[in-house]
Amino acid sequence: MARRSDHSREEIKELALNATEQIVAEAGFQSLSARKVASAIGYTVGTIYLVFKNLDDLIMQVNARTLEALYRDVLSHQKSNQHKKNLVRFGHAYFEYAKANPHLWSLIFEHHVAAGGDLTPDLGERISTLFTLMETEIKALNPNKKKEQIHTASLALWSGVHGITILAISEKLFMAENTTPPEMIDELINNFLTGYLKN
Repeated sequence: MARRSDHSREEIKELALNATEQIVAEAGFQSLSARKVASAIGYTVGTIYLVFKNLDDLIMQVNARTLEALYRDVLSHQKSNQHKKNLVRFGHAYFEYAKANPHLWSLIFEHHVAAGGDLTPDLGERISTLFTLMETEIKALNPNKKKEQIHTASLALWSGVHGITILAISEKLFMAENTTPPEMIDELINNFLTGYLKN
């Protein structure tokens, strides 16, 4: 077993985050424990809690990294001045990321912070950044809409895409034998934007 002096605090943090991602990616959220993370990196559970406040803190920092990776993936598909298409691309990229990383993606929604706990600053910032990307595209389609309308539209649109994604990932799209999730996302976003821009 490694001695505490073998790695700096930041190195232990990185080792623990990487190990957590690997455990979750391979076996899902329910398989995760501080003991497993500690064992994977050759340190004690006590060392994990010297670096992270608690297991919630560790998980939220992993979720922040997942959202950062998702944001970079979504951003790579965006094109200048193609706002409607960008929202469709956002939906497709969101689904494809979840499909490729189902357990890490699910961890964002399966994990609930213990009573009295707060989101880590990094996680809150990553969530805000992802939504800002959507809101920017929606605002560009109709700059005259109020800020509250744009925010509500972003939440509604994301909720729809997320619903399709979670049903597809969990194999619960029972009545969609002849329709793929990307086709459903296309239909959802295009019809939503048609109605939104008319009002």
